[in-house]
Amino acid sequence: MQPDLLPQKLDPAMDVTAWHVLYVLWLAAGAMDFWLHRASSIESTSGIHESRLHLAQIAILGLATALWLGFRASHGLFAILLALVCLHAVAGYWDTRVAYPKRAIRPLEQHVHSILDLSPWVAIGAVYWSLPSTHVGPVLAFDPAPVASWAFAFVPAVLLVVLPALGEYRRCLGYRRTG
Repeated sequence: MQPDLLPQKLDPAMDVTAWHVLYVLWLAAGAMDFWLHRASSIESTSGIHESRLHLAQIAILGLATALWLGFRASHGLFAILLALVCLHAVAGYWDTRVAYPKRAIRPLEQHVHSILDLSPWVAIGAVYWSLPSTHVGPVLAFDPAPVASWAFAFVPAVLLVVLPALGEYRRCLGYRRTG
């Protein structure tokens, strides 16, 4: 008999702690990306077009997060989340296509982008491994997570990513009007 190559269920407290740390690191990479955009004067280069794509990517993953927190894990939910992760990847590619000809994307920013691009795929893998082995119940069953989970997901995201993204958009809009 061959041993399982994948570890059995870990201690739930450890799982939660490890995922929370990874989530906050991912958000920190997002905050750093906006700092790098500011340093490269995004408002005077790729401007509002790139900034809109940043907001779209945030909205896509925000929707995925809200769905994950609002519904019971199921194969139907997984399919929806996978579609959103794919949409995020397409938007990320489009973002790079808009930015690349208009502004320098330095090595540090490229590395930060690799973290931002890979993280949703890691998350969708974790969702897959958390699915029940058999389909039980409806494709989507509303089963909201505790308020503390919603707060942990959205408060740091708003502070580290959404507010900097809105600030970037405002700067780009202001430059567009005056420039």
